[in-house]
Amino acid sequence: MAIDLTWLLGAAFIASTAFFLIVHKSKRETVLDRLRISRRRVSGAKTPPRSLSPGKKQVQGLEEANYLETFPPSRRHALAELQLPGIVGRSTDPPTDWNKAMLPMTKSYLEASPSSFTPCGFSVEEIKALGDFPDYSALSGVPLPRPYPEFDIHKALPRPYRPFRWAYHQTMSLTKMEPDWWLEIESTYADRIQERQGLLAKHGEAVLQALPGSELACKELMEMALQFLCARYPHYFRLDKEQMIFHNDILKTETDLNATEPLHVLFNNIPEDFAIMLRDEETGFYLFRAGIICSSLGWNVASKIGMRLHEIHAPIPDYKEKMQFSMDRYFAKKPTDRAIQRGSWGLEVDQPLYMPPGHPHEKHREHQMDNLDLSRCNLRVDWQTLRRLPLSAGVVFNFKALFTPVEEFRNEPYIPGLLLKVLNEGKKSLMEYKSTWHVEHVVKPAMERFHKEQVEKGIVPEDWEPHTLEESPWYPGWEKKWHQQQGF
Repeated sequence: MAIDLTWLLGAAFIASTAFFLIVHKSKRETVLDRLRISRRRVSGAKTPPRSLSPGKKQVQGLEEANYLETFPPSRRHALAELQLPGIVGRSTDPPTDWNKAMLPMTKSYLEASPSSFTPCGFSVEEIKALGDFPDYSALSGVPLPRPYPEFDIHKALPRPYRPFRWAYHQTMSLTKMEPDWWLEIESTYADRIQERQGLLAKHGEAVLQALPGSELACKELMEMALQFLCARYPHYFRLDKEQMIFHNDILKTETDLNATEPLHVLFNNIPEDFAIMLRDEETGFYLFRAGIICSSLGWNVASKIGMRLHEIHAPIPDYKEKMQFSMDRYFAKKPTDRAIQRGSWGLEVDQPLYMPPGHPHEKHREHQMDNLDLSRCNLRVDWQTLRRLPLSAGVVFNFKALFTPVEEFRNEPYIPGLLLKVLNEGKKSLMEYKSTWHVEHVVKPAMERFHKEQVEKGIVPEDWEPHTLEESPWYPGWEKKWHQQQGF
């Protein structure tokens, strides 16, 4: 997962930069002028001056990179849009020396000076005045999901993500995050919650931690997630803001939000992993300060908490030389309204969820089992999103592990042939990273049979050359099959 996050962020940086240049082509001179003075105009909402880019010394070497004056785009204008009496203008004007007013990364906003500010331009006083569960759709620029009344938790299946590509090289196939699908639940919901609770009971801080100073980001993420659930699945989730009680009608539970830590609220209601990165006001770099990680392959919270990006990814070859600069700059500048999504995949024996270094399940990857049955072989897709929280300015990476029997590919057009191409001809180093070898002796012959059947039935043209499908990360006709399987 650490490597997935690296490539996710690198590709996101490239994509966002390209988008910026295209959109602002007609205003090139304006952009250049702003870059020259390294400050942006103070808005009508009294947004503090903020650097558009790191200092010139960055191009001379990574050791000289300086993000101390680099901040994400301000979201203070949302206060006026919310039209809440007594909020706008409640704080003192942002000071000239912006960094001296920054809320320390290690200090709780509950104990900080009211005139302290977060990187997105909100003062502690304004944040407290907003209270519990403010309108995060307005604050972030990402709309709430549409209601999904026909959704049935007992029948629901995850969307059939098949993020296979050919030619297969390490690109991310990034897309804009779909607001309706930020957090996806399905029929394994209750079982996954129970499994994760067992992991927490056994491993404790190895899977869940929140360091001092992460209080605001944890609260904010929890509130955004609960708002999402109530908006998307109103027949299963309800929020009593007066009593601060969250009702989960799937699990038949009620959570006292005043008495439960935010990460534990998330943990007990959403089978999703979250990693929160916060800005260090002394350097401008982002550190892993809080998280829930129960679906990791090769790492966990305990092994990475408190680290900077380059420390988290230290084992990755060439990270410092090729990725560090881009990663740090992307985090420093990421807007709240440009959340992204993508999928990572692998092939597994059974359905391993939590597999830190040394886990017994790793032994499966060291040999090919003579008696391995195809029914035990599964596609694992980690569906991932990356977004910035608007108030705390924390950057949240979240993902959900989804398992599908590879036998399902038999009636999924083009998928067997495409997967077979990747397994047979994929770059050696990338396929070793995927760790597919331990199941290839069973999966490859099956994909050959399935592909031949699809050609014989006319589902796939005989002369079809495998390539990334237009429907990627899905396949032609996926919605019809998906709805038939669920019955709604």
